[in-house]
Amino acid sequence: MAAPVLQAIEADGTTWDDPSEEQLHDLLADMSLRWRFVIVSRLDLEPVDQHYMQVYLNDDLSYQVEYRDGGPDRHFQAWVPREHEVFAVERVAEVLQGWAYGRPGWREALSWVPWSPAQRCARHHPLTATR
Repeated sequence: MAAPVLQAIEADGTTWDDPSEEQLHDLLADMSLRWRFVIVSRLDLEPVDQHYMQVYLNDDLSYQVEYRDGGPDRHFQAWVPREHEVFAVERVAEVLQGWAYGRPGWREALSWVPWSPAQRCARHHPLTATR
């Protein structure tokens, strides 16, 4: 059996090897204020543990999406607002699926900014824009 290329990890520690597009969507749709994140890693790229996308559900039901494509200078984040009275899961799922399966267009789908430990999407999220 071939080694997995992708691995998804849920907030409770459950892991999924080579999740399908549908599974990736469902992992995001199942997020809640108790189980707030999903991390999907590429296991076939070097350096190891430096190629991933993670999604975090904020208190206001918006999403913080991050991807890392190598070292710390290749770590980016985007904020996806909650759309009306529903979660923004479809938009986030499309980006995650595009990244996971190497489809063009996922980078252009969100307004990415460099990740910083001092700023949680401060340039985009209205609750942190003044901090």
